[in-house]
Amino acid sequence: MTICKEAPSSDETAAQIIRDQCDYSVRITYEMARSGKAPRSVRVYADGIYDLFHQGHARQLMQAKNVFPNVYLIVGVCSDKLTHSKKGRTVMNENERYEAVKHCRYVDEIVRDAPWEVDESFMEKHKIDFIAHDDIPYGADDTNDIYAKWKAKGMFVATERTEGVSTSDIVARIVRDYDIYVRRNLARGYSAKDLNISYLSEKKIRLQNKMHELKDKGKRVMDSIGERKDDMIAKWEEKSREFIENFLLLFGKERLSNIWHESREKILSALSPPGSPLASGSPTSSNGSDFDCFDNGMPPRKTPRYESRSAATSSCSSRNDVYYQEDYSDEEDSFASARS
Repeated sequence: MTICKEAPSSDETAAQIIRDQCDYSVRITYEMARSGKAPRSVRVYADGIYDLFHQGHARQLMQAKNVFPNVYLIVGVCSDKLTHSKKGRTVMNENERYEAVKHCRYVDEIVRDAPWEVDESFMEKHKIDFIAHDDIPYGADDTNDIYAKWKAKGMFVATERTEGVSTSDIVARIVRDYDIYVRRNLARGYSAKDLNISYLSEKKIRLQNKMHELKDKGKRVMDSIGERKDDMIAKWEEKSREFIENFLLLFGKERLSNIWHESREKILSALSPPGSPLASGSPTSSNGSDFDCFDNGMPPRKTPRYESRSAATSSCSSRNDVYYQEDYSDEEDSFASARS
């Protein structure tokens, strides 16, 4: 059967109609209910806080729904005022807890603002046949077990707790990983005021978020590199071969030889620049080159030396420099004698 409606509250019309149709004058014993011979639906009541509704709550209600054949399950949920006075603060408010239970598939009806301890008048008002709860004694101010009298009357059926699951455990996990949840909620747009933390704490946590993002990004990059390792190695080998070929073309034997000769010519040109022209009027000054004498078979003449005249004689001449002496090499004399 498809369930498409939420369970009604006890004060709603749908629940009142079903309750009015129940003949509570017919008492159903445990044996009758267990054997499936009850003349009407067996009305079973389970109660609790149901804060942070979890699978432990759902399993408890499933057991209560299936404790007998043909069960009509009524679930009582305590109000905030009563719960805070008995057990302390809850995470969810009473309306949130009511809605969570109403939408559980095993629930047929809920009772808002349920009492902490059930009495005879409450049982008769809601026409309850049995109370379903775990068998652990549940104490109160004036008693060690608030279900003791119903156990004595045979109107109590025990359910089993789900080990390792409770609202207290969930809250403990949240407290243990408090920083993680604060960072997550800040990243989702919550303000420091919403999370009841200081301005400095907010900035510190946001910085931690950035560091974690960088860390995760680096990890993803490394993972992607690992996946593309073969392609990267192949590309690296290709680039290496290309680099070596270009290097050999640039710095190979032939290219190095050309570079050496070009550099040598530049160095020689720098060390032996072409000769400067002589001053006009000198004995060796001519339109031809100093090396023209080689055409006559004679070695080049030495450059004449110049000296300045004294101050007395310089005034009688328009030129300051005159030939002081023409000094020829011994090779020229010997060469001239040989030709004569």
